[in-house]
Amino acid sequence: MKQIYGLIGYPLIHSFSKSYFNEKFEMEKINAEYINFEIPRIEELKRIIDTNPGLAGMNVTIPYKEKVIAYMDEMDETAARIGAVNVIKFIRSKGRLTLKGYNSDVVGFTDSISPLLTPERNKALVLGTGGAAKAVFCGLESLKIEPTYVSRTATPGRLTYAELTPDIMDTHKIIINTTPVGMYPHEDNCPDIPYHLMNSQHLCYDLIYNPDETLFMKKAKQYGAEAKNGLEMLLLQAFAAWNIWNE
Repeated sequence: MKQIYGLIGYPLIHSFSKSYFNEKFEMEKINAEYINFEIPRIEELKRIIDTNPGLAGMNVTIPYKEKVIAYMDEMDETAARIGAVNVIKFIRSKGRLTLKGYNSDVVGFTDSISPLLTPERNKALVLGTGGAAKAVFCGLESLKIEPTYVSRTATPGRLTYAELTPDIMDTHKIIINTTPVGMYPHEDNCPDIPYHLMNSQHLCYDLIYNPDETLFMKKAKQYGAEAKNGLEMLLLQAFAAWNIWNE
C-alpha cells in the first residue's frame, strides 16, 4: 500500500512540505505521497484519518499545533513539555492505531540559529505566543538564552508591544517573529516594534520563509541588524520529521 504523509493547517496558501517531500519520494523511489489537508476546523482531522488508511505521518502548522494535542494518544517528552505538536507519527500494531505527537520545530530552530549567536546575544524577545513561539522559547532556553514573550495583550510575565522601551530593546539583542504577520500574501505588514532602536548587534529571525525577505527583515537591516528567514529551520525540522516517521 502506498504510504500517505500530509500537512494539516489553515490556510495552506503555500506549502514547502508538499513539494519537498514529493520530490524526495520521487528521487528516492519511495512508494509514498504527501498531501495538503487544508481544514478550517481541527475536528475534521478525524475524517481525514478515517478516509486515508495509508496515513503514516503528518506535519501540523498554524493554527493547530496546540489544538491537535487533544487527538494524541501519546506525546514525546519534548512536545509534552512545550505544549505544541508539529509532527504526528501513526503507529499501527495488532489492528490498533496510535497517534504520537512530536515537536521537530525545537531542533530545527536551535540548529539554525546557533551559528549566529554571540556573547551579546543572550536575551531574546519572542513575538507571538502560539505553538511555534512555545517551541522557540524552549529552544532558546536550551541554548542558555533568556527569552521573553511579546504579546498584543497584557499578561503577567509577558511584554506588550507598547512596552518595548529603549532599555528593553538594548538588552534584548535577539528578536524572533513567530507570528504570521508579513507572510504571503500580506508582505506589506510587519510586527509593530521600534526598529529604529536596533543596531548591528541585533539579530532578527523570522520564522516566515515566504517571501524570502519579509518587511520585518528589511526594516531590521535598515538599522544595521542581522536578519534571517525561516527556510533553513523548515528544512531542518523536515529532516527531523522524516527521521521520526521512520525510526
